[in-house]
Amino acid sequence: MSFEIKIPSVGESISEVTVGQWLVEDGAHVEMDDPICELESEKATFELNAEVAGTLKQNVKEGDVLNIGDIVGSIDEKGKAADEPVKDKESASLDEKKPSATASDNSIKKTGKMLEMVVPTVGESITEVTLGSWAKQDGDLVEMDEVIAEIESDKATFELTAEAQGYLKIIAQEGDTLEIGALICKIEVAEGSMKQEAKAEPEETKADSKPSSENYATGHPSPAAGKILAEKGIETHEVKGTGVDGRITKEDAQKAQKNHEKAAPAKEEGKLVAPAGERDQRREKMTSLRKTISRRLVSVKNETAMLTTFNEVNMKPIMDIRSKYKEQFKEKHEIGLGFMSFFTKACCVALKEWPAVNAFIDGEEIVYSDYCDISIAVSAPKGLVVPVVRNAESMSFDQIEKEIMRLALKAREGKLSIDEMQGGTFTITNGGVFGSMMSTPIINAPQSAILGMHNIVQRPIAENGEVVIRPMMYLALSYDHRTIDGRESVSFLVRVKELLEDPTRLLLGV
Repeated sequence: MSFEIKIPSVGESISEVTVGQWLVEDGAHVEMDDPICELESEKATFELNAEVAGTLKQNVKEGDVLNIGDIVGSIDEKGKAADEPVKDKESASLDEKKPSATASDNSIKKTGKMLEMVVPTVGESITEVTLGSWAKQDGDLVEMDEVIAEIESDKATFELTAEAQGYLKIIAQEGDTLEIGALICKIEVAEGSMKQEAKAEPEETKADSKPSSENYATGHPSPAAGKILAEKGIETHEVKGTGVDGRITKEDAQKAQKNHEKAAPAKEEGKLVAPAGERDQRREKMTSLRKTISRRLVSVKNETAMLTTFNEVNMKPIMDIRSKYKEQFKEKHEIGLGFMSFFTKACCVALKEWPAVNAFIDGEEIVYSDYCDISIAVSAPKGLVVPVVRNAESMSFDQIEKEIMRLALKAREGKLSIDEMQGGTFTITNGGVFGSMMSTPIINAPQSAILGMHNIVQRPIAENGEVVIRPMMYLALSYDHRTIDGRESVSFLVRVKELLEDPTRLLLGV
């Protein structure tokens, strides 16, 4: 019986995916729940697993773009695994490279199974990622759950961990842009303890680093080395390879790059004298995270009717409350009382009164949410991430503060999960922590609005016919005019202002 494998639903608003890479060869035997290929969406990469055991038949190729529900392949449930697994050329060469460890140390034994690893699903609306860097080299022995690479999306950088113990076979190269589900590497599964294997490794390296005779690998760069040499315009014949059979390794290329820069000819004489001071420049390739962010921001600007409306809020009432109760609040709840809980609660109240601000467009329909999942922009070491506070409308001040603190700490440690960054209905961003006076924040698609907080500045204002100095903050609401009318946007922002300038309204619900 042949079982059809179809593209599953992979997330809200995702209608198509790209076949990243096949983890199992055509005609190979698979067990139930074995990962067979990687699928990439605009939001994340994820694995497609076998739903039955049998012989795999591939119907599509790597790189094909498929709609949800399309057939990827089929599994013949009557198929049996071959007595001896077929190894590809690269796997065979891997065996040749490491004969001493296997022969001299029986603690590590290859099972003959080749596990394919694909780009996992990394978040809502993420369809592709960039391979940042490999933590391991091609052919290295890796442990289960050991970090082998970093992948970057438009929201965050994630660590890719080995799904099995074995020998790594790198497929994708650093800097490659991959779709969710694309094949990124393979692992030739091995069993046994790795401690003794590590001891045997140096002897192998020494033996292999001295090629007895030239062959195809001699003088040829590895993919990572070739990329470095190409970028710097260095010919391969100028580099001496120290890898297996004289192959040029990444370290060889980096060493050659340094020597090339030192040997660069001095500037020609007779040119105009440059002004005093250094005038050096440097070029850095955009990370996949930065490229994805750029593409998404331009897409939002082009595909939405985005406008921004402004208002200002007197922060004195909130600051007075914080000064009066912050010690008791921290003593009771073990968390500080910040501004974000006030802004979050005020936005939740206003979103209930103006539901269009909490909605988003899906095709030819507008989807309204009766809950408030507030996305909070957090600055992380590798870029801005936007974790979500779920059902903020039902949370107390201390619960909001604790949740924001938890998410912010995970963001700075790079440990946010995909579930913690997807599904928000409205976003709050605070540029004021960096000193921003005013800005027009860009909508966090597919949401319809985003509130921008700014720096608090002591300014003179008229109050009861008198000029007084008050701590003032500008607020900016960017919104999609397709969903939200001007009256709704302005009324929403005015309501937020009212609640912040008289915080007792938040407690009384008026």
